[in-house]
Amino acid sequence: RIQLVESGGDSVHIGGNLTLSCVHSEYSPSASCMAWFRQAPGKEREGVASLYRPNGETHYTDDVRDRFIISRGNDRNTVYLQMNRLQPEDTAMYYCAAATWCDSLEAGQFLYWGQGTQVSVSS
Repeated sequence: RIQLVESGGDSVHIGGNLTLSCVHSEYSPSASCMAWFRQAPGKEREGVASLYRPNGETHYTDDVRDRFIISRGNDRNTVYLQMNRLQPEDTAMYYCAAATWCDSLEAGQFLYWGQGTQVSVSS
């Protein structure tokens, strides 16, 4: 069973930067699509970025497109989310997830989930 472990969450000031990491236990075709989701208190979990590892194709939601970057590590077992110019509305628990395909950023499509890492942005 594939296991995902996130790290890198922290409390930062408005305009700050953070890089989250997701280490997965093994590479599998069923985890070819890696994605980051977030969930703020009282809100639904939403996808923010995905990466299809076989070809490196990435997708972002509109509100993070110019600020966040999803990338893969050289070791093939790590995926990063670089977050720049953080805003209070970015405050959430961030989750790493994996699926076979990157058809969409719908949570129901993803089979594997990490436990999350908290990001807090304040003035």
